[in-house]
This record gives sequence, C-alpha cells and structure tokens, in this order.
Amino acid sequence: MREYKLLQAGDTALVVEFGEHIDRRISACVLALARRLDQMQLEGVIETVPTFRSLMVHYEPLALSGASLKATIAELMQDLQISERPGRVWRMPVCYDSRLAPDLDEVAARTGLSPAQVIERHSAVDYHVYMLGFLPGQAYMGDVPAELALPRRETPRLKIPAGSLAIATTMTCIFPMETPCGWHLIGRSPVPLWDTQSESGPLLAPGDRVSFAPISLREYEDLAAKVAAGAFRILPEECLGAAA
Repeated sequence: MREYKLLQAGDTALVVEFGEHIDRRISACVLALARRLDQMQLEGVIETVPTFRSLMVHYEPLALSGASLKATIAELMQDLQISERPGRVWRMPVCYDSRLAPDLDEVAARTGLSPAQVIERHSAVDYHVYMLGFLPGQAYMGDVPAELALPRRETPRLKIPAGSLAIATTMTCIFPMETPCGWHLIGRSPVPLWDTQSESGPLLAPGDRVSFAPISLREYEDLAAKVAAGAFRILPEECLGAAA
C-alpha cells in the first residue's frame, strides 16, 4: 500500500497527501486515486481536485460523513493500481519568434545556450500535466530540462498576453488569458486552453502528455486568425489540429 496522509480541509473537504516532492510517480498516485473515486460515483462526493502531490476531495457532509470517506479511501489505497501511462497526447503549436518571446534572449544568456538551443531543448520534451490551477484551463507541465530551470523573474510583469508560453523552475505553462506573470516568456501558442463559447471546459487535463511543435510567426498569425474565426480546433495526437 502506498503511504499517504489525510488532512481535513474544513467541514466539506479532505486532502490526501502522497509525498513532499513534485515528481511523476507521486502524480500517478494522485491521479489513480482520483480515477477510482470518480469511477465509484460515491454519493456525497462532489469533486476531486488533483494537485502536484495531493488530491482534494470535496464532499457533502450531510450525505457522506468524513469518517466514511476516510474509510473508503483507506480501502481503495489497499490495492490502488498505479499507471504512469499518459492520458491524451497533444502536440501544441508554439511560436518561439523573438517578437512573441520577450525573455528568450535573456534565458539563453543565463543558461549559456543560444536562443535556438533553448527552443530545441524546450520543444524536445514530452511534458506531463501535473495539475490545473491559477487560471481557468491553465496546465502546469513538467519537467523542464535541467539546463533551462530558472527561478521566477525578480520583477513580475503586470500584464502578459493570452497564450504566452513561459518557464519557471521545473515547470512550463501556457497562460490561457491576459494576466500578471513572473515567469520567463519564451513563446506563444494560438491554441485556446479554455473554450469560452461552449461548455467543453479546459482543453488539457491532469495526466495528459504535451509536446510543443515550433511554428513560424506567419503560421502563428494564420492559426490565430482561424481561432478567432472559429475555424480551428486542436485534437489529441494531431500535430497542428484540425479545422472545425
């Protein structure tokens, strides 16, 4: 049985902690328990929320007591089947052109690499979606190659454009909307991570695998125009998506 800790989070949530570090094995445990609870459709469980190293379970105490939920989790943990196989696989188009990547040259200088080498290393990795958070649809993806791991900027920007691709520490993110940000901006993607025109919700989900396909500035502008016109959507396992 995997080691874990249970922490009460108020009267209507329970946190299941699996460790102290961010790594894919711990994430696999978090996601495995989330799947089991979701599959059970246990009366009283409202939502499961995976994080880097824990699972928050929201429940209705009038329908399910905290003690009963803890007992169910203990039973599930006895034979929890861990799988590190990815969920869906995505190939996301990203433009690393310096006009959309204001920190690319600085990242290159700080890492001792050329801008082209930064792009090559960043786009060569299959990233694991650990969790969603901060903004609707924002996926925290790791792990950034060690040579690109930098602390956050000393002075955050007050506003960055939607679609900005950024790195900080071991994580990379595409920010789904305009927002303040202290990460290093190295590109931009035209693909929306949250569909505001429908109820489909976030594009990415914890457990998905994402790689980045470098595209030119002209290709970025063409795809962005298609997105704005509602004539583009991306599908799993497709290089540049498919026209709707």
